[in-house]
Amino acid sequence: MSNPSNLKYTASHEWVKTEADGTVSIGITQHAQELLGDMVFVEAPAVGRHLKAREECAVVESVKAAADVYAPVSGTVTAINSDLDSSPENINSDPYAAWMFRMKPDNAADIDALMDAAGYQAVVDSEAH
Repeated sequence: MSNPSNLKYTASHEWVKTEADGTVSIGITQHAQELLGDMVFVEAPAVGRHLKAREECAVVESVKAAADVYAPVSGTVTAINSDLDSSPENINSDPYAAWMFRMKPDNAADIDALMDAAGYQAVVDSEAH
């Protein structure tokens, strides 16, 4: 699966989608879920929590390992995807639809500084060598 070009990415394997209301949805990439394997648990940050860019804020657990999820930018959590409480495997089925949480960025311009799909693919390719 290629990385959708309408998203932004982080070096720590999160994807970021800007929503019409100015919030951003965050999830883990196809590459990240492939490395982790079958998801068994997702712990999202609390709604209302203020996050700093690159702060550990969530955890995904798979049959292989647990991994931290990091805030891509600074901002306040506005929603969590409660579907993942009972169906964490949705991340494996379609990681770009299974958002984990949404946040209102402190500065919307910070999203522009994140990597595009080609930049993220270069990071993935460099890790493989």
